[in-house]
Amino acid sequence: MIKCYRFFLCSFLTLLTIHVSAKSYHLVIEEKTINLSGQPAKAITINQKVPGPELRFKEGEEVVINVTNRLKENTSLHWHGLITPYQMDGVPGISFDGIKPDETFTYRFTLKQSGTYWYHSHSGLQEQSGVYGPLIIEPKKKAPFDFDRDYIVLLSDWTDEDPKQVYKNLKSDGNYYKSKNSTRGSYQPDLSDVTGYTFLMNGLSPAGNWQALFRKGETVRLRLINAAASTYFDFRIPGLTMTVVQKDGQNIVPVQVEQIHIANAETFDVIVEPKPGAYTLFAEAVNRSGHALGTLTSRKGLTAEIPDMDPIQTNKMTAMKELGKKHITAIAQSANNQTQRRVLHYFDIRSLDSTASEGELQELTINLTGNMDSYTWSFNGVTYDMAEPVEFDFGKRVRVKLVNLTMMAHPIHLHGMWQKLQNGHERDGHAPRMHTVNVPPMGERVVEIDADNPGRWAFHCHLLYHARSGMFREVHVREKGNE
Repeated sequence: MIKCYRFFLCSFLTLLTIHVSAKSYHLVIEEKTINLSGQPAKAITINQKVPGPELRFKEGEEVVINVTNRLKENTSLHWHGLITPYQMDGVPGISFDGIKPDETFTYRFTLKQSGTYWYHSHSGLQEQSGVYGPLIIEPKKKAPFDFDRDYIVLLSDWTDEDPKQVYKNLKSDGNYYKSKNSTRGSYQPDLSDVTGYTFLMNGLSPAGNWQALFRKGETVRLRLINAAASTYFDFRIPGLTMTVVQKDGQNIVPVQVEQIHIANAETFDVIVEPKPGAYTLFAEAVNRSGHALGTLTSRKGLTAEIPDMDPIQTNKMTAMKELGKKHITAIAQSANNQTQRRVLHYFDIRSLDSTASEGELQELTINLTGNMDSYTWSFNGVTYDMAEPVEFDFGKRVRVKLVNLTMMAHPIHLHGMWQKLQNGHERDGHAPRMHTVNVPPMGERVVEIDADNPGRWAFHCHLLYHARSGMFREVHVREKGNE
């Protein structure tokens, strides 16, 4: 009897420990009228917010996230950059069927990493309507850098227009928005194909002026996330040097810069050491059609001067910088042509830890292709609906050459596995791990992928309307005997 009692007690305590160790959230996706641009408009919110709530975990924790759908259409959430079992990845038609109206889906997985990430809908165009939010994972061990304050700086683009109508307009004429908004040089066929946005920082427009407080002598960590649907940002803090310590949640050798070019879906963590006063957090859209901003300040309500936007950088110039063969200092020229800034370059990014791996090599080339007249974007000239899955053999290293044959940059995102950028640092085993790799116009990148996570995965451009129009693939990672 005593042995039986002890057995059931131990079993109960084990179950209790498992339950307590799991960090859980309940998220509700529903439609709501909000005002982000000065006018009321329909949004799709998470727990009645845009962006959705911050999700914060610890490395190694079991995660339980219950997502309830109160829309009249299916929905989903994808955990951008997280290495999960493919069934928990949140991509309808690939990893699961999606979440039907009035149903709840439970995501459950164990965290294998730490860093700054984010989450968003992978259903239709819901991401543009507000279904996104930040996701932070604290490391098991102390970070290799010190800070006193920790702030998320989530950038996004908002339109009062129904995203379905935006897409319809683009399909009717790929230059629809550029022709309509041709002031201030915004007719730039190779910079952004949607204009008329209100740019947000943590859900606030420039008029809302999001603020982050600090005390004298404190070091501040800023977690930069580009959650925009269509917009690249150039981010700077006039008067402060930023020390970049992470890219896509992964520790890198610290790099001091004054400006960061942030592609859609990328994240960068920076450390700053402000003196008492106020500093403007300035994120200008790459087509210079507007900006998001906030204030880093030692006193609530204190603000700093808002800088003029820089002139538009042509893609010819950008491509030349990106394709340079030497480790060079990229320079951004300001609007008054008097100030030079040190800009983060992909060549600068070196993993702090070794990322070297061995194994048989599989190689392929993927061309990034498109037709602006029909607003069709594709891989190797084939859209997603007409394409066969890309096959990776489990256990192999896959070297992918991404060749951009278009005049637009494309942020290429792989689900479920890391892309190790071959930027020169692979020679000593420190190629940086990235979940999103920006491929410059008429340029190329080479990445190496350890095919170590079996299942079905999405691989696509993270410009939302490009993915929707066909620049998307399914990747199969097959284990032997499970073809």
